[in-house]
Amino acid sequence: MINIVLFGKPGAGKGTQAEFLKEKYNLTHLSTGDIFRFNIKNETELGQLAKTYMDKGDLVPDSVTIQMLQSEVEKNPNSAGFLFDGFPRTIAQAEALDAFLVSKGQAVTATIALDADDEILVQRLLERGKTSGRPDDQDEEKIRNRYQEYNEKTAPLIEFYKAQNKYHAVNGIGAIEEITERLSLIIDKL
Repeated sequence: MINIVLFGKPGAGKGTQAEFLKEKYNLTHLSTGDIFRFNIKNETELGQLAKTYMDKGDLVPDSVTIQMLQSEVEKNPNSAGFLFDGFPRTIAQAEALDAFLVSKGQAVTATIALDADDEILVQRLLERGKTSGRPDDQDEEKIRNRYQEYNEKTAPLIEFYKAQNKYHAVNGIGAIEEITERLSLIIDKL
């Protein structure tokens, strides 16, 4: 079983690349953003709580995120592996994910970070905001707040996964096919 954590700043291309990777490697794609949006749209208790944080551009608390994610993993007991997109975002979430996977007789196989320059990503998100309707992609201040949150809370994951020999960085700038090929070169060696 392959369990991959795909991370990078908002707009780095995680969702786009996850679509290709899930097909190529027969993985169940778990996007915390999609899970949040589903729960918000369906006005679940966890969704309403998550929305209060997302509307401010803040990260949703670990306890809420972890509950949503565990529920999704439980829904896919026969999966060949999982592609975690946007999770974990903090050391506490990474530790909770490790503990949860161990309880299932599994582990994170690798983490892959899509690296890209902030200014390029801000422009990507503002463009996406014009078509996505997502309010958090239409306000540059909110975007920059999300990057600040990422730098403070998510960037420490690099050292966490390096210590486990599971961290790989990939240049997230270029044609979609080129980035997919860079990711595949890493996954094929696992």
